[in-house]
Amino acid sequence: MEPILDVRDLHTSFLTSNGEVKAVRGVSFQVGKGETIGIVGESGSGKSVTSLSILKLLGSTGCIKSGSICLNGEELTKKSSREMQKIRGEKVSMIFQDPMTSLNPLLTVGDQVGEMLWAHNKKLSKKERDEKVLELFRMVRIPEPEKRLKSFPHEFSGGMRQRVMIAMALACRPELLIADEPTTALDVSIQDQILKLMRQLQQEIGMSIMFITHDLGVVAELCSRVLVMYGGLIMEEASIFDIFENPKHPYTMGLIASIPDLNQDKNTLLKPIPGSPPDMIHPPKGCPFAPRCPYACRICQEEIPPYVQLDEGHRSMCWLLAPDAPAQDNPFKQGKEDA
Repeated sequence: MEPILDVRDLHTSFLTSNGEVKAVRGVSFQVGKGETIGIVGESGSGKSVTSLSILKLLGSTGCIKSGSICLNGEELTKKSSREMQKIRGEKVSMIFQDPMTSLNPLLTVGDQVGEMLWAHNKKLSKKERDEKVLELFRMVRIPEPEKRLKSFPHEFSGGMRQRVMIAMALACRPELLIADEPTTALDVSIQDQILKLMRQLQQEIGMSIMFITHDLGVVAELCSRVLVMYGGLIMEEASIFDIFENPKHPYTMGLIASIPDLNQDKNTLLKPIPGSPPDMIHPPKGCPFAPRCPYACRICQEEIPPYVQLDEGHRSMCWLLAPDAPAQDNPFKQGKEDA
């Protein structure tokens, strides 16, 4: 599959009064044309920072330290702020987490979506903008779009506001859509509607989607491939089938084990991952998951493991899988030797 996005060895940091927060520490992945990939992991794993790095929306304290971000062969890390303004919305768009705080409460939703169109085509008249906004509202299944055009954000429900955010993101027909936990603040029934809508719109427009979430159930519904992030690194990358049926990294296993089973006894305790995420001002020199990993060995504390290619499209960063890991440091190998 031809990649529309190619990210290589991306390092992104934030300079704070307490020190440098190394939020992303060497992330590499690709997104194919028309593909939907999921990025999962706990809060602070680097999911959102990776997406904000692509759009160069890191604020005054954030910066891309090194690495490459190519969108259809264009290197984005070298683009100026003015050049990025043309790319955002037109070639790559983003749906942010909270639709209420993402919309201006003082402007009608029609004007806000129309502003996106005007930003990329100054020749559009007010009437032409309104017609295109109506078309977008119909596309995202907003009922009575003619009336809703002049409504304010507070007059919409959470699900309807999220539809407005999707309409805004799709206004210029981008090639890549980044959805940063777009269903987190919504109830389950509205969540399902939004996911179905995104699938339908992807088929109609043919865009690629990066779906960022902490909900593996949502990923199973929408994505074909998954990146599992932790401590600013990709721990595992695989197809949606392999992630659920054949996970190889202990962190992926822990995430899947923590999902409650609808058929389990109500007195059965959930299985959380013990411990806390690492301090990214002072990230561990070894595997970031080692302090919480039940299989951690000496080398896990000392060195970041290499990626092991397990199958086509399936890689994992774990010393337990590395063929050159010392046997005395690897409980899996010890078990085989003892047998």
